[in-house]
Amino acid sequence: MEEYADKFLNILDTFRPAVVLTGAGVSTASGIPDFRGPDGLYNRISPKIFELEFFLKNPDVYYSLAMRKIHDLRDVEPNTTHELLRLLEEQGFVNAIITQNIDGLHQKAGSMRVIELHGNANEFYCMNCRKYYSIAVVIDKVSKDSIPHCSCGGLIRPDIVFFGESLPESAVMHAQEASVNCNLFVVMGSSLVVFPAAGFPRVAVENGAYLLIINRGETGLDYLADMKFNCDLESFSKVVIEKLGQPG
Repeated sequence: MEEYADKFLNILDTFRPAVVLTGAGVSTASGIPDFRGPDGLYNRISPKIFELEFFLKNPDVYYSLAMRKIHDLRDVEPNTTHELLRLLEEQGFVNAIITQNIDGLHQKAGSMRVIELHGNANEFYCMNCRKYYSIAVVIDKVSKDSIPHCSCGGLIRPDIVFFGESLPESAVMHAQEASVNCNLFVVMGSSLVVFPAAGFPRVAVENGAYLLIINRGETGLDYLADMKFNCDLESFSKVVIEKLGQPG
């Protein structure tokens, strides 16, 4: 781990600033399960619940399952990897975080330049008038009625990307721009099998960037990486923070 940390800091110093893509592996140390792993969410909830058609037909079923298992993240705290990325941003090593995660933990840790490809599980809006609602208000509404409705009568939905929906145009545009213009692209905690997120490292490489992948296990783009660290992110991040002279 010491060798990985030293190489990481050397690469950052050489190619700074970096663009970082984060996946579910970044948040597992905070107690949030990934989707496809042995203990993943898909072993507890059918992937069907994340289909837009299913939500529109069965919002009561969605909310009865999802509010407990996905959306109520108020007590979930950022972990060492989130803290590392916040620190690297503050010190000018990272200028953008593209994330596949919907937990909002990068922002909770203090990162400022976060591009959310799949939305945010803490935010909700009315499908009729587009009024936004906080997680606390929606939890209260669901406790009183199984389906939360807006004051205008419209159905309130989570501000996440369901299967069957396109990613937010603005997020994709900003992620594409960041990938094209970076000198270093770092992947952390993603198996790189879900597109279009998995396409951004390729875009970066095609435009001359150095690609570093930090992930436990194989990814879909290992063959393209200039360097790959196969390691536990929490342990890795702790060592890097220590080397930066910060409390871990």
